[in-house]
Amino acid sequence: MARAPRTARQGRARNRPARGGLAHPASKAKRLKRIGIVDTSFSRYDMASAAIDELRKQGEGFTVERYTVPGIKDLAAGARILFDRGCDLVMALGMVGRQPVDKDCALAADFGLQAVQAQIGKHILGVMVHEEEASDEAELAGLFDRRTREHAANAYDLLFRPAAIRARAGTGQREGFADAGPLKVTRT
Repeated sequence: MARAPRTARQGRARNRPARGGLAHPASKAKRLKRIGIVDTSFSRYDMASAAIDELRKQGEGFTVERYTVPGIKDLAAGARILFDRGCDLVMALGMVGRQPVDKDCALAADFGLQAVQAQIGKHILGVMVHEEEASDEAELAGLFDRRTREHAANAYDLLFRPAAIRARAGTGQREGFADAGPLKVTRT
């Protein structure tokens, strides 16, 4: 399987008419989707590399543009920059520390991501891992990897397989841990 290029920088092909006035067949080629990934240097795991690897496993038809910021409060600005560069969807990847101030930062970051998403009208998949979700570093690393990869699959589905994500509606999906499963109604 061919892999998508590492950067989203693509030159624009000129659609000049060929002899006889007809455009080249390449002019009818479908535009590649652009997936933006904004990650942080604060995170203790390279979430972006896991996301890119998983996206490539899901399929083709996209390029990735990565932008790294210092911390989670900077994710919204990074996401906006990626949208301004032409991305169709952005994954915002970050880690929330154990301290109470870190929870406040996570809330501020989420509000910022929601504001950008509403302004632009395109999806931002916020992928946050809280350090306290795991009891040790091995479990934390596994959580980072699994949650990031599951959200990368969601990103791919939103752009290329919307019926697949629609089929999971109401099924209690949980990224990073076991799924909760759907609730069942008992009629009496």
